[in-house]
This record gives sequence, C-alpha cells and structure tokens, in this order.
Amino acid sequence: MNKKTESENKNICFDNEKYIKLQSDNINKRIKKFNNKLYLEFGGKIFDDLHASRVLPGFDPNIKIKLLQKLKDKTEIIFCISANDIEKNKIRADLGISYDNEVLRLVDNIRALGLYISAFIITLYKGQPSATKFGKKLEQRGEKVYFHNYTKGYPNDVETIVSDEGYGANPFIETTRPLVVVTAPGPSSGKLATCLSQLYHEHKRGVKAGYAKFETFPVWDLPLKHPVNIAYEAATADIQDVNQIDPYHFNAYGKLSVNYNRDIAVFPVLDNILTKIAKKQVYKSPTDMGVNMIASAIINDDLAQTAAKKEIMRRLYRAECDYKKGQASYETLERNRSLAAEIYLKEDILPCIKVAKKAAKESGYPCIALELPNGKIVTGKTKKVVSAPAAAVLNALRTLAGLGDDFDVITDDILMPIVNYRTKILKSHSSVLTVDDVLVALSISSAQNKKAKKCIDKLPLLAGCDAHCTYMVSKAEEQTIKKLGINLTCEPIFENSNLYED
Repeated sequence: MNKKTESENKNICFDNEKYIKLQSDNINKRIKKFNNKLYLEFGGKIFDDLHASRVLPGFDPNIKIKLLQKLKDKTEIIFCISANDIEKNKIRADLGISYDNEVLRLVDNIRALGLYISAFIITLYKGQPSATKFGKKLEQRGEKVYFHNYTKGYPNDVETIVSDEGYGANPFIETTRPLVVVTAPGPSSGKLATCLSQLYHEHKRGVKAGYAKFETFPVWDLPLKHPVNIAYEAATADIQDVNQIDPYHFNAYGKLSVNYNRDIAVFPVLDNILTKIAKKQVYKSPTDMGVNMIASAIINDDLAQTAAKKEIMRRLYRAECDYKKGQASYETLERNRSLAAEIYLKEDILPCIKVAKKAAKESGYPCIALELPNGKIVTGKTKKVVSAPAAAVLNALRTLAGLGDDFDVITDDILMPIVNYRTKILKSHSSVLTVDDVLVALSISSAQNKKAKKCIDKLPLLAGCDAHCTYMVSKAEEQTIKKLGINLTCEPIFENSNLYED
C-alpha cells in the first residue's frame, strides 16, 4: 500500500487511475496465459458500485465499466441471470429495481458506451414461467438467449459434470473475442457455471481457454479483520458470506490471503473440474483465480477504515429495519449485529444518529438529521405541511447556499396547490409533502426566485452525506433520498399505525 503524499486529498483514499492500470495489466497477463481466450467471471456491480464508493472514498462507482472501455476492442460480454431470481422478483436493494429490469438497464448503459454484449444466459432454468417470459421478451428484441439447466452431477460427480451429460448438455455460446466477461445483476446468478460450461465446450473444440475472477471484495491482501473486509461480510449477510484465510494459498505459498467461505469450500470441486477440462492443474488456490488490485490503490488506510465502519453501521440499521418490515431473516439481523460488535462499533461513528434522536426527544416530533460535507449537521422535523426528510433537505440546501433560516425560497402559493393536488385529486391519505414534492416546488420557484435557484444549484453537494431518521421513511421517499446520493439510516420504528403505505 502506498504511503500518503502531501498532495493527497484528505477526503480521498483511493487512486482510480492507478487501479485501472494495475487491474487492466493483470487481466491482459491472464489473457496471454490462456492463449488469448479468457472467460472472466465479473464479481460485484459493473455499474454503480455504491458499496465500494462508500467504503473507499474516492472510488469511482463506475470504474469497472471504464476499465472495460479501455479493453473494449478485445472484450465481449455475456449476461447471466438466475431463473429463480426472476421468478422471485428479486430486488437490487440499493436501487430498488428487480434483477430482470436491472439487466435491461445495464445492457442499455453498456451498449451506449460502445461495448459489445453477445448473449444472455438464463441459469438454473427448470421452466419457471417468469423466466420463460423474460427470455422471450429478449428474443423478440433480437437478442441471443440461452437457457442453462442445473448441472447434472454437481458438485461431487466430476466425471458426470465434465461430460456431455453435465456441462455438455448446455448449449455452447459462440464467442469471437479474447476476453469474455461473464457478469450478472447480483450474486448467485450462475456466472461460474456459465464460465465452466464454456471452458468444457472450448476445450472439446481444441481451444485452450482459461478462467479467472474479477474480484473487488473481500480484498485478499488486506487483513482478515480489516473493516473494509468486514463491511463486505455485512453487505452479504443475507447470503451468509464469511471471510476466511485461504488455506490452499497458505499451503501452496506460505502466505496469508483472504477469501470467502463459498470460494474456499468449492475450490476442491472447482480444482478437479478445471484439471479435468484442461488436463492439468490450473490454479493452486481460490486466491490464485482472482484478479484484484484494490489494496494497491488505497492511498489512505485510516480513511478507508473509518468509511468502512460507517458502512457497517448503515448495514446494521438496514438489517434492523428490514427485519421489522418482514423483509430480512433474524439470522441476517444477528449476523449484522455480531459484525458490528466484533469491532466494538458505536453509534457515534455516524454523528447524525445522536443529533436526530436528541432533536426528536426535545421537540416531540419525528426528526431527521443530515450531516453536510463540512461536518455541520442540520435537522428537519415532520410538521403539517412537509415531512422530516423534506424539511432536512430544504434546510441543508439553504445552509449550503448561505441563506441560513431564510424561508422565502418556497412560498405557500407554490406549496399549497401541491398539497391540494395530493389530497383532493389523488385522494392521498397524507397531506404531508415529501422530498420529491418539495424539490419539484423548489425547481418551479427557481425560475423566478434567485434564492431557490441557489438552493437547486447545491443539490449535487448532498451526494455522499449521511442522514439518520427517527422512523422508517416510506419506500417512495427513501428512493428519492437514494437518488440524491444521501446515505440514509433509520430507526426500526414505523411512522404510524397504518398497514397500507400510501
């Protein structure tokens, strides 16, 4: 890890340019190692890696796609999505959209950047109606769609797996470029099985293709209990990922490295399969399989540790709220609690938590506290006209614009028609304006109100700010807050006794 330099930004802990260079160089080495044909399992989020940008301040959330752009002349992309995830309508939590829609969003964005997407694989397919419908939808748009069933004999019967009954039963996907990136909207989407199936077919055709993993977390050359690695465990508590020392790597090289339980547990099987396909041992450890230069691009470890601890606290609050709403298991909640306890995490890691609780207690109103980039904390309380988050956002913008407590940025003649529209036209049970309502009103006011214009211009500064609310905000309001880039935590308390969310 590099030493800090005097020119280093105190709020940045990650060097994106260095990372792109190191990561792309190592990918190119793997391509050459396998005779110019590499299947690269792409872990994590290809766009909008918000987790990475939170635990590593300065990390470009779209750095992975920028790296692929650098390699685009030799790259094609295959998208995997699990039929089970389509059937269950699995949601990407940080964006609030389903996995199948996330695939469509990603494809449009990737193609807009000039990258080549050659095929879609619907994995773990056994006739699920929603998965069949999704496949037909893609085919009707001219896309190449393949269906992969469960692999016969997996995981222990290697003879069957590496045969025409196993991987051979899957259709072969014709690829034309040296680097084939196999990606997905989330974990457990069948990326590995797709890579191995392709390797089997390639080797049958005399092509000595290889396999590697594009890794982000856990970071193999950071300590096992480094907060950045623990934050990864918190982020994957629902799928029970646990970081471990890679015993195969230690036995082969005498060096400590970090991997996670699923990769370590499956390595003997994967090693046997790869050896069977390639007729020789390809890797000595699961760590060997990965291409991960994250640690080499961290330029401020203290800042990274602090940021990761904040993320662990956010994940704990998220688990508390999801459990309260029946959206997370008790095991997931307990896992997050134990991870926070493991590093003796206290609420003061996020100063806005204490401020929000104090403001709510003193005022008797539900409250939210929002920490600005300069460390100042503003609050907002739920009143008759605006919600607590809406009030906090408005107060934050006034403060950032240097307007203090000037309440003339939005006048009643703008706000009240919106209230009437909600209650009289939409028949809403609530007359309280949300963040979205207030920002629309502020935008309208900005056309003629210079103060409102100053506030609107400060909206980008809210991205990356932490906020804490003393109740669970509505799904719609939470989505607006996320779009603003605000990191919101909430007390696991319902705002009211209504069962239906308006």
